[in-house]
Amino acid sequence: MTKSLYAEFTAMPGKEDQVRAILQILAAEVRTEPGNIVFQPFTLSTDPRRFFVFEEYVDDAAFATHIAAEYGARFNAQLVDLIEGSGSELTWLNSIED
Repeated sequence: MTKSLYAEFTAMPGKEDQVRAILQILAAEVRTEPGNIVFQPFTLSTDPRRFFVFEEYVDDAAFATHIAAEYGARFNAQLVDLIEGSGSELTWLNSIED
């Protein structure tokens, strides 16, 4: 069964361009992972400081590999000083078609 989720976070005022830039770098790296199906970042149309990332992996093992990637840790370390709160809020999804 695939592993699907979305992550959401809010950039601090004036930091949205920095968040967008590092998120674009992360997206390019994640998309090269063999087990990644989708890694698609979005901003809320009415608030460009609100970020959402839809992610899907072929299985739990692929997601575990993703979590262990060095570039993910680097991204999270950079993100800490650029967003409100203590980190991304994750929402786990189950397909109604699996």
